[in-house]
Amino acid sequence: MELTLPPRVTDRAFARLAEIADLTGDARPLRVGVSGGGCSGFQYDIRLDEPAADDMVLEKDGQKVLVDPVSLPFLQNAVIDFTDELIGARFVVENPNASSSCGCGTSFSI
Repeated sequence: MELTLPPRVTDRAFARLAEIADLTGDARPLRVGVSGGGCSGFQYDIRLDEPAADDMVLEKDGQKVLVDPVSLPFLQNAVIDFTDELIGARFVVENPNASSSCGCGTSFSI
């Protein structure tokens, strides 16, 4: 039986959050959520946002990533990372719970 763990945020993702705060002056936490929709049934909602009282807060070096309680079951054992590739720089979710995902990487199914 696989152990259920909260999502993990990479050092690279926390470092990019710090860069965003330094460059823009916007030091709000990064919210990683899941909502219905997208081409595969669910889609990731990744944006800077204000924390809510019931959020799970993942924190390192003063940077915070928020996950709401509704999204948390979909993100168990996931890894939140930042990638800078030819197709663009973005925050990504490596989600072992997703049975399939679309080519853009923002939509998935379970």
